[in-house]
Amino acid sequence: MNDNKSAYNSNIYDEHIVNVLPYYREYHLQILDLVNCMDLKNIDWLDCGCGTGTLALKVLESRKDVRFTLCDPSDKMLSEAKEKLSGRDIRFLNVPSQLLEFESEFDVVTAVQSHHYFKPDERREAVKRCYRTLRDNGVFITFENIRMSTDESDAIALKRWLNFLEEHGNSKEDVQMHKNRRGVETFPITIEEHIGLLRECGFRSVDLLWTSYLQAGLFAVK
Repeated sequence: MNDNKSAYNSNIYDEHIVNVLPYYREYHLQILDLVNCMDLKNIDWLDCGCGTGTLALKVLESRKDVRFTLCDPSDKMLSEAKEKLSGRDIRFLNVPSQLLEFESEFDVVTAVQSHHYFKPDERREAVKRCYRTLRDNGVFITFENIRMSTDESDAIALKRWLNFLEEHGNSKEDVQMHKNRRGVETFPITIEEHIGLLRECGFRSVDLLWTSYLQAGLFAVK
């Protein structure tokens, strides 16, 4: 049995994710570039669904003024993150986004490849909780698997992604597994639905940050 909601156990997640999500490393670069452009200093940063801590490591290699809190519902993922970030002053919490209890404590909140596991009510609650954790003028940045705006375009984008999986060494069984998870274990929504949800939850400025294949990044300012 898998030890988290992703397709891979925590101890092999980093090894496989780059062959599943096109341009995965770009997510972290886009996030860091956006935060740098916001001219934030002495940042309190919450990473929800932190996985193995790769984003935090990338940020801390570049900036020394960030205090991280890392949350994940998988204790196995948190164990990997603790090992990767050993020796750094980081708070680790075994909690999912929809159960966060912080109030106006953070300047940046990120959720990378984590909320698409939620059904609509869970996702809405998760985004509301992320909103509440932010200070005024703080930013929420999320990268998620998405659906296209029509069934026709979604079928084309899905074929592109399945081709990517095959071209990057995934077995036919694994390609089928990833296809079968969509709508059953993962619940992607469209970019338009993402923007609508973020606005509904109270964010005053919501925009698309980045998109490719069946993944997108958005940012929202409180």
